[in-house]
Amino acid sequence: MGGQYLSPMTSNIDISAPQTRRMRLDSPSETADLAQQLGAILLPGDVLLLSGGIGAGKTHFARSLIQSLLLTPEDVPSPTFTLVQTYDTAVGELWHSDLYRLTGPDEAIELGLTDAFETAICLIEWPDRLQDVTPASALNLEFATTDSEDQRELTLTWQTARWDMLQTVLP
Repeated sequence: MGGQYLSPMTSNIDISAPQTRRMRLDSPSETADLAQQLGAILLPGDVLLLSGGIGAGKTHFARSLIQSLLLTPEDVPSPTFTLVQTYDTAVGELWHSDLYRLTGPDEAIELGLTDAFETAICLIEWPDRLQDVTPASALNLEFATTDSEDQRELTLTWQTARWDMLQTVLP
């Protein structure tokens, strides 16, 4: 299929020039608040690609988003060693994946990720491992550390109209 995976819910969308939104998150609580805001608009078939170095805030963001959607509160461990953790949410299944230990897209396919892209909300850490199976409809979140220990710079990038509302709904 190549790198244009689109969920059935978004298969008729146009892929256009990338849109970008940059923001500063001044504390872990601001990161958690943003995660909750994004979690409130997610639907099955939505894929969030979380990039950034070790300690940049990817897992904190993912944990906060997942906890905001859980039907029953539970611990949200990092999937670094399990590769994938799944959760039941009010809007459907959510997959949280950490692809750091993968060597390429074939291993992501073996995990069932490309199927999950169509049926579940997917949070993917280290999405560069997906290579050509990266969904074209995904929302990219690039976290970067700053000179301040708790502060992060976040760049959101997307190519589909699905995410255009982020220009107005985010602080």
